[in-house]
Amino acid sequence: MPVAGLPVLHSTPTARKSTYSPGLRTALVLTGTGTAGAYHAGVLCALHEAGVKIDLVAGRGMGVVSAMFAAIDGGSKLWDDRGIWRSGVARPFYRWRASLRAAAYLFGAVVVTALFPLISLLVAALVYPIAFVLQLVGDDAGVALSGGYSEVLSAMFGPEALPAMLPRVMFILVLTLLALFGVTALHSLRSRRRSRGTMWWQMLAVPLSGSEVRGRFAKALWHLVRGASATGRPSWRDVSREYTALLADNLGQPGFRELIVIAHDVDIRRDLVFALLAQPYRDRFFESVGEGGRRASETWDLAGVGRDHVFDALAAAVSLPVVTEPHLIAFAPNSLWRGETHRAADRADAVSRLLEEVLNAGVEQVIVVSATAELVLPHTLSAGRRDARGRAGEYLAAMEAAAVRDAVAARVGQFQGLFLIRPIHNPLGPFDFAGAYDERSDRRQVVAELVDRGHQDAHRLFIDSVIAASGERLRSVN
Repeated sequence: MPVAGLPVLHSTPTARKSTYSPGLRTALVLTGTGTAGAYHAGVLCALHEAGVKIDLVAGRGMGVVSAMFAAIDGGSKLWDDRGIWRSGVARPFYRWRASLRAAAYLFGAVVVTALFPLISLLVAALVYPIAFVLQLVGDDAGVALSGGYSEVLSAMFGPEALPAMLPRVMFILVLTLLALFGVTALHSLRSRRRSRGTMWWQMLAVPLSGSEVRGRFAKALWHLVRGASATGRPSWRDVSREYTALLADNLGQPGFRELIVIAHDVDIRRDLVFALLAQPYRDRFFESVGEGGRRASETWDLAGVGRDHVFDALAAAVSLPVVTEPHLIAFAPNSLWRGETHRAADRADAVSRLLEEVLNAGVEQVIVVSATAELVLPHTLSAGRRDARGRAGEYLAAMEAAAVRDAVAARVGQFQGLFLIRPIHNPLGPFDFAGAYDERSDRRQVVAELVDRGHQDAHRLFIDSVIAASGERLRSVN
């Protein structure tokens, strides 16, 4: 059975699309990394405007953030003009770590200082020929230029200038650089988890920072659950408990939806599934947890023992493998892990597991949203990225696109309806929060346009085609 929203290269006259029914238990599954959150915001806005009934929202990666906001009727905080994805507050997301940036600046200053005498001589190689040409044409400026620069060189290389100051400046810069490495090493020793390897890797091995992402979304969630009167900087436990209390108390009310989010535990090498479900789905979903085994170590009831782990789920989902530090989850002493602290991060191909858990929650039809485009025709290649973040984003987007394709193909027969919303072309990589140049349109595109693209794709691939077509079939049957 073809999947609604998937491009089909070879179709047959008997092929038919899935039909949507508002009477079925429906889940919205959001998957992606980084800027994918902007695409999710556009889709959420379109579904909200169309009044599409969503019983459960689920997510991985940045989809966890989008799902958490959508679950408590807070999607407008994502798509509004003053929201996170249109206002420009996302520009510093996943930037280079502060210690790495400082080390790069200091190292550059050391290099420039060491090469300053050579740079002065290279400038002289340009100034004197220009002065000579000016003298040939009879311009007095040539004499003034050569004489003036000669005086500058004499002053710079005098006994009290460069020969005396250069070693001192070099010593200060190198000492500052070493102090920076020392502070980074001491900071790593204060971590709740020990690490192995030389201290140099503490600064170099993990290039990007996820602290701005975690802090921004945690603050926005806090304002949602506490209202405009929220002040101060709450603890992460406060955010988690207020969020779960609000969602649990309002399940079944308009705008509030059940929630399933997923992250990956690096230490136990298993996925962690955090869920807040209504009855009777909650009992069925967690019925085997008390018996021990695999699900007991992986599933956490946010309305029960897992109520303190909402922020942990968000922080782990936006922590990227290798390029950012994993988030440290401290489990309670009375939990299965007996007070251990585990490293957790996102898993790019976890969408298949997410669909499995959505199926376990009694969902009958599902809408999958992915911001990664998949090339299905020749002559659609683009030039590769040279910058480090752009190149990492290319590989990450490729893995996510393949994971979505495989997951949808594997699960399509297990739901009464499975719909896929994804762009035909997305010029923004996961880390292009400041925008990126698009070769196809020969212009620079920004994150706000990705919100609009998600809105348009939701209409093109689901609202105008699937829902409208399903409505026509329903009317013809009646």
